[in-house]
Amino acid sequence: MSRIGKHPVTVPAEVDVRVDGQTVTAKGKLGQLSVTLIDDILASLEDGKVVVKPRNDSKRGRVMWATSRTMVNNLVVGVSQGYTINMEINGVGYRAAVQGKELVMQLGYSHDVKYPIPEGISIKCDKPTAISVTGYDKQKVGQVAAEIRAWKKPEPYKGKGIKYDTETILRKEGKKK
Repeated sequence: MSRIGKHPVTVPAEVDVRVDGQTVTAKGKLGQLSVTLIDDILASLEDGKVVVKPRNDSKRGRVMWATSRTMVNNLVVGVSQGYTINMEINGVGYRAAVQGKELVMQLGYSHDVKYPIPEGISIKCDKPTAISVTGYDKQKVGQVAAEIRAWKKPEPYKGKGIKYDTETILRKEGKKK
């Protein structure tokens, strides 16, 4: 069983955390985020640390304990450091570039794929085959990266497509003569 919930969330000096009932708000150099915890969870600010505990011994309180602690930790890390997901494009002629407020990708279709960059997210293409998605909201950064990857998922025979840089593509052997 997980014991993540027992560890308090340390708050850096540059981050201001406010606990107001079930709402935890974090404000830092990158922005401001808040999360509303369920009623079975109790959050409090003690000695510059956020302590998350189950309010009573209910099953739902114990189940959501570590999840709530992780959500609060994601707020604090997001507004202080931010999150980045790096992606790679493999394939002949496949490339991407940022043009204004859009990510324009050439992925082997008869047309260019244009993806509008959402508010609070920045996308960089240092190389034509590398995409970097950055932001302070972990959920939003992951969602944008998943939507970009969904345009051309990597296929197992040649590995063509968009993949996360930490992802390993299981390659298959082609047909034999």
